[in-house]
Amino acid sequence: MTDVFEGQCQCGDVRYRVSGTAATLFACHCTECQRQSASAFGMALWIKAADIELLSGEPKEWIRITPGGKRMACRFCPTCGTRLFHQMLGQAGIVSIKPGTLDNTKGLAPVAHIWTASRQSWIEIPEATLQYPQGPPDFEDMFAAWAQVQARTDEQA
Repeated sequence: MTDVFEGQCQCGDVRYRVSGTAATLFACHCTECQRQSASAFGMALWIKAADIELLSGEPKEWIRITPGGKRMACRFCPTCGTRLFHQMLGQAGIVSIKPGTLDNTKGLAPVAHIWTASRQSWIEIPEATLQYPQGPPDFEDMFAAWAQVQARTDEQA
């Protein structure tokens, strides 16, 4: 099943539409995501790059080094600065949407938490949720967990 959803930056200058199926949703507790989100963690909704359509505006780009040493392109609104997308360089097929920019954020529950070694002490992660003290060795378990959640959601609909 293909999902269609839209989102935008805080000021509305950059709008986008996604027509596809998300691969996974996770929270990252690394200090860089804490700084970027100005909060306790950042979130990432992975989607195929080909499934994203810009409806208005053109994001600017900044490249940063991840805690794991990889280079990441961070795309943001040039007017208000809202981060919209992240993408690992060399991983052209997948884009990480900052899910707080979606028009409808209801039901966005991460299936995993990464870099929990640097999480804020008051954050309580549900026991059944996948957890990694640093970055995961791969994302296969997260993909499988997300697929299970989506299958249960589809059954309830």
